[in-house]
Order: sequence, then C-alpha cells, then structure tokens
Amino acid sequence: MISGLDDVIAAETMLSDVDGLNGRLIIAGHSLDALAGHTSYEAMLALLLGDFLEADSAAITRNLAVARKEVHGYIQGVDAVILALSPIEGLRAMIARLPDGEDRDTAYRLLAAPAVFTPALLRLQQGMPVVAPSDTLGHAADMLAMLTGSAPTQAQVNALDTYLVTVSDHGLNASTFAARVVASTRAGLTSAILAALSALKGPLHGGAPGPVLDMLDAIGTPDRAEPWLATELARGERLMGFGHRIYRVRDPRADALKNALRQLAEAGAVPAERLALAEAVEHSALVLLRQKKPDRALETNVEFYTALLLEALGLPREAFTCVFAAGRVGGWIGHAREQIDHGRLIRPQSKYIGPLAA
Repeated sequence: MISGLDDVIAAETMLSDVDGLNGRLIIAGHSLDALAGHTSYEAMLALLLGDFLEADSAAITRNLAVARKEVHGYIQGVDAVILALSPIEGLRAMIARLPDGEDRDTAYRLLAAPAVFTPALLRLQQGMPVVAPSDTLGHAADMLAMLTGSAPTQAQVNALDTYLVTVSDHGLNASTFAARVVASTRAGLTSAILAALSALKGPLHGGAPGPVLDMLDAIGTPDRAEPWLATELARGERLMGFGHRIYRVRDPRADALKNALRQLAEAGAVPAERLALAEAVEHSALVLLRQKKPDRALETNVEFYTALLLEALGLPREAFTCVFAAGRVGGWIGHAREQIDHGRLIRPQSKYIGPLAA
C-alpha cells in the first residue's frame, strides 16, 4: 500500500528548500545560517511575504503591532470552556473566531494571533491578568512581555527571534501541505491556518519538543545519561530529539538553536546544570545511536534545542507547539498565497484496493 506521499512533488514554491542529504535549509533564497541570529522575524516576513504584505520590515513591524492590538480584543471572549483546553487547542479555538478572507488584513491578524493568544491563555489559566500588547515593541519582544508582564532582556528577544526565524518555513511538511490543500479550495486564509495548526498539533509533527524535556527530567543527572538511553534503545523506544524523516545528516535548525541557547547561557538565562545535562544526553545519544543503528542517519534534530530554548524563555512545555505556530504561520500564509495565486484545486486520486461488488 502506498502511504506518506514520499518523494511526490505536489507544489512549486519560492519559499524554502530542504536539502536533506547535505543538511541545508534555504528560506526565500537565503541559507538558514545567514538568517538565524541575524534577522528579526519581521524581516523574515518581508522575505517570505513581501509581495503580499510589504517588502519593508519596518512597515511590517508597525502593521503587526496594530494587528496585535486588534487581535487582543478577542480575548474578552475567552470563557471557561476554552480555558479548560490545552494551550494548542485553546489557540485553535481562538483563531477560529477570527474573520476569514484572503486579504492582507486577514494575514496580519493571523500572524499576530499566536503571539497574542498564547500568552493570554497561559496567564488566564494561571489566574493572572492578561498583559496588553505594546505599540513600540517588536513582535518577539512583545510576545515575551505579554507572557511575563515585564520587559524581556535583549538576549531573550534575540533567542525568540532566532527561533521564530528558524521555524518560519520548512518545505512541504504536513501542516504546510494541509494549508495549501485548504487554500486551494478558496476557503480563506483563516481556514487554511486552522487546518495547518491542527496538523501541527500531532506528536509526529510540531507536538514533539515537549517530550524532550520529559526525557531530560527522567535522566536527571549527566552520569545517568548513557545507561538510561541505552535501556530505552534496548526496549525499542525512540530517543526524543534525534533523527528526522528528511535530513540524513545533522538538522541545520538544531545548530541555529544551539547557538541561540549558548548566547542565552552566556547571559545567565540558562541554569548551568540544565545545559550540562543536555550536552551529556546529546553526546551519549549520538554515540549510542551510531553504535546500535549504524545503518540509519540519526542526528540531533530541531526538537532537542527547541525544548531547551523555549524552557529557558519561561514557556511551559505544553505551549511549545503554540510558539512553533507563531513562527510557522508566516510560512503557512506564504504557501497559501502561492496556492491561491498560482495553483489549482488540489484533488489527487486514490487507488481502490477493497473488495469488488458482487
């Protein structure tokens, strides 16, 4: 039975290219190495969506601040039913309340929504007052300020900007394909982003970084890393944060986030013992995987350092997928617009293998 659509070309895009053999990611004509740590999320949006929004990142910064203010108005409609949901399900419910359309205003609201709704839902679930968005802060800084209620440090802003840029687009992954399918029906950008968000929620896609921290917590100390990991492999368990379906070498996004984490650590924002544990786990895991599975390319992937970076920024693990969405929504909108402008209704065929009629 054919499954997974492996190696099937379903779209042409100007947005990103994933070179799994060489471990290289190109986004909007630039290598990730040239973008991560050097580019704000608003500048990344100018590259991904410049033809649709504005090519000027300063204009995007201003318009995104306005959109955050508008989206913030929807928080007054949060009720007990939404607050009882997980953060990703609450985010999905709130985005579903936004107007649909294919225009710039719809796009700006969708770009603003995860950054506004995620901190608001987390604070309300903890019985804390919601923090209103700022007119003057950039997107990453404002998201952190709305989360904590205080001004973030520059190191924290740089770290979140690096993360949002790093995950902004990544080829025709499951959530991006879902967005393009829905966009091809002309249902609207909000509908397309809701489909993408639902796909991202799955543990085989964006729902995976949290368990990396569960693994670190279970190991506890660096000296326990090798025996704990060896036991898990002997039981046939997957080591969270290692291996990728596309990359046959190290995931370049892992290196980008490791660099950002290192800078946070230098600023004193990462506990030394946590970083030492993570480094011991990564080293032991790579050694064991090469010994136990020599025929498979299992390297550190983006999930491993995503978990550590977002934890260092004060985000709870159950909200990691929401922050992933805050970055990836730019790519989703870019792909949806490509499909609307240049594609047609996506309608593949299936092969019937069931019983024949009598």
